[in-house]
Amino acid sequence: MDKSAMKQTVVLYPGGGVGHVGPMTQLAKVFLEHGYDVTMVLTEPPIKSSDSGAGFIQRIAAANPSITFHVLPPLPPPDFAGSTKHPFLLVLDLVLQYNEKLESFLCSIPRERLHSLVIDMFCTHAIDVATKLGVPVYTFFASGAGSLAVFTQLPALLAGRKTGLKELGDTPLEFLGVPPMPASHLVRELLEDPEDELCWTMMNTWRRNTDTHGVLINTFELLESRAVQAFSDPLCVPGKVLPPIYCIGPLVSKGAADQEKAERHECLVWLDAQPERSVVFLCWGSKGALPEEQLKEIAFGLEKSGQRFLWVVRTPAGSNDPKRYLEQRPDPEPDLEALLPEGFLERTKHRGLVLKSWSPQVDVLNHPATGAFVTHCGWNSTLEAIKAGVPMLCWPLGAEQYMNKVFMTEDIGVGLELDGYRAGFIKAEELEAKVRLVLESEEGSQLRKRAVELKEEAEAALEEGGSSQEAFLRFFADVKNFSA
Repeated sequence: MDKSAMKQTVVLYPGGGVGHVGPMTQLAKVFLEHGYDVTMVLTEPPIKSSDSGAGFIQRIAAANPSITFHVLPPLPPPDFAGSTKHPFLLVLDLVLQYNEKLESFLCSIPRERLHSLVIDMFCTHAIDVATKLGVPVYTFFASGAGSLAVFTQLPALLAGRKTGLKELGDTPLEFLGVPPMPASHLVRELLEDPEDELCWTMMNTWRRNTDTHGVLINTFELLESRAVQAFSDPLCVPGKVLPPIYCIGPLVSKGAADQEKAERHECLVWLDAQPERSVVFLCWGSKGALPEEQLKEIAFGLEKSGQRFLWVVRTPAGSNDPKRYLEQRPDPEPDLEALLPEGFLERTKHRGLVLKSWSPQVDVLNHPATGAFVTHCGWNSTLEAIKAGVPMLCWPLGAEQYMNKVFMTEDIGVGLELDGYRAGFIKAEELEAKVRLVLESEEGSQLRKRAVELKEEAEAALEEGGSSQEAFLRFFADVKNFSA
């Protein structure tokens, strides 16, 4: 960028929650590196929860002083407790109501300084604001190209159906760019009756993701080349020319490197004393709470495996009701002695470490002692493992994680599934066998080799002249052409 010219501002508009603000913060850093000012527009979380509330936003802002954070004037939150509508619908309604506030803010920036508006996958209502103001608008899709390929093709599949996809069970569905996808592995809400309000609204949201001037995807081309190519195929969405796709990832936190003067966590000191690639790391993301019965089963499996482990335990959720995420309460600290088998901590203290609720995941994955990762297959975690060169044992819990599991195990070849995830319970024997397979066997050695290859490809994509850097330059050129 010409440093003598007036700096232009990129406005980022993420949805709420750790899984959306975090990746967009990494995107902001790339814009800063290219010489742009970045303003991230936030809304007050409708619920002050421990995972995704104001505390997280404050930490992000404090850690990134170069990014300007602007919080829109708050609107009254929805009546989650009194409404019969799904919480997701209420939140989307609230996002729509914020359009007027967003428009006022964008109008406060001189048009010649406003470079573009980049919206989160769930903020598609903001497309109307950008169109009205003549501002280039792009989607930032924080999940993978495979997921976007499926979501983009799904409306046409559902359009001709009178009943939901749930009745198809595990019947494989064919989509361009991805392996055959069992119907049961789609996002749960999309399996319902196509006329159901939640299903219809989610479909409309996914469809509008490709109504922008282009989609920035948190992936790199070699990781998902088949899926990326699908978007240029006329058969992807018959009758619609899809916008450009820019693979600009993997955008993930650098861990302690992103935090000045960070003290090393106790688990990293513990890992220092373990042999290289000898530890299995178990963590299910910021919302991954397992039932007590499952925690005990995991403990039995780890103990019987004889392998070293680092395990993050969260207090069991007790309910799958979506409204549980809206409860205004801090997560209680797990009582490990009560949750785990009697004597387990004592018997395994020389080869295992159990952490309560949280770990510095990026730092753990990048530690030389970490040899395998039991994960819920959230896209952030998946990319962090790929960037660290760590093979995965896939244990999806919800959302698009089941699809990610298919991509990791059947297409990308860097993960193995843990049998039982569909039934919601994985036995000790299965966990024991798969942990030993990855850490000890020839098949595990091949998996680790593949993980290292992907790590090198990810690093190359981000270097100058790499595919992700080139995609970013194409994006800047396209915005310039639009403005011209």
